[in-house]
Amino acid sequence: MRDVVLIGMLTAFAAFSIDLYLPALPAIAADFNATLGAVQGTMASFLLGLAVGQLVLGPLSDRIGRRPPLLAGIVLYTLSSIALTMVPTLDLLIAGRFVQAIGACAGLVIGRTIVRDRFSTTETARFFSLTFLIIGIAPLIAPSVGALILKWSDWHMIFLVLAAFGLVAGVATYAFIPESRTEETARQAASENPAQSYLAALTDRRVIGYVLAGGLNGSALFTYLATSPALFMNHYQQTAQQFGFIFAFNAVGLVGATQVNRALLRRFGPAPVARGASMVAFLFSAVLLLLSLLLPHLPMWLTITMIFLILSSYGFVGANLSALALGEMPSRAGVVSALIGSASYMFGAIAIIVTAPLVTGGPATLAGALVIGLGASIVALYVIVDGRLPLAGLWRR
Repeated sequence: MRDVVLIGMLTAFAAFSIDLYLPALPAIAADFNATLGAVQGTMASFLLGLAVGQLVLGPLSDRIGRRPPLLAGIVLYTLSSIALTMVPTLDLLIAGRFVQAIGACAGLVIGRTIVRDRFSTTETARFFSLTFLIIGIAPLIAPSVGALILKWSDWHMIFLVLAAFGLVAGVATYAFIPESRTEETARQAASENPAQSYLAALTDRRVIGYVLAGGLNGSALFTYLATSPALFMNHYQQTAQQFGFIFAFNAVGLVGATQVNRALLRRFGPAPVARGASMVAFLFSAVLLLLSLLLPHLPMWLTITMIFLILSSYGFVGANLSALALGEMPSRAGVVSALIGSASYMFGAIAIIVTAPLVTGGPATLAGALVIGLGASIVALYVIVDGRLPLAGLWRR
């Protein structure tokens, strides 16, 4: 159980850094005399930092081991969180969030490789689902905690709390997480440079298919994270505290689904579960888009219900697609893990940038982004992984 808690803490860096911060977006906009869309640039820069950082730290962990880059990333995260309490302009806050994300991504990309170092594909999927019990704490309590901090202090205190989280995670990692890189991974890394490692992964049809499917599916989740404050606090006129409760309710569905996923994996493999859930999520998002277009004043309870169902579907997808991608190339776990995380956050950042000017448009904006992301994820699964259309011929295997 200790390993689950530790890996869960490492992979929760991004979720905690985003979810604790969400209720503060309107306050930050008011403080810098900026629009909410402009402040969403801090979210986009954080996701871009997560995407870029993983591309560097993933192959680095294959070459020098898991612990050194992991500890260095946590130190960077902690120091940058403290520095963010002193930024005088929105532009510097956006830049600082990018640097903070470089540190945060160490736990994400290397946490996945540590699990793959130890377990088979199906066991990896089950372990990822189990860690969601820890990761799920972030969306369950972080927005409410963030709202509470804003009630008694200001948004600067949120970054001090994140710095404290980084310090605790760093001490725990140093004390309890041993080096896990396998000899096979070390030999593979020594035989090729990072460019060759990435080329091998990017030209493998099944690896890139799973990576793209997972990244596009994950972009839907990050689009929700970024647009939900404007949707509920501006469009539906909810307070920061009420938003925290709504956010936690939707997170319950996601966390609960990951635990049902663990049970399903005892009978079915990761691939059929992920495929079925991807299709269900797309159908729910299409229904939400249709309702939001037909009903200009879509009731909030109906919007929440549809979002709950869509997010719950992700609980059957994320862990399974990550495990499937890692299972295709275990000797290049760091590189594949970097591609998994980078694709998800890169697509998420793009979705946020595109939807930022439209965040006040109500649920239709979110629904449209979900339909595009989830639909493209299904295409990646059936076109690239299965090789059912000529497009799949771009990749080998």
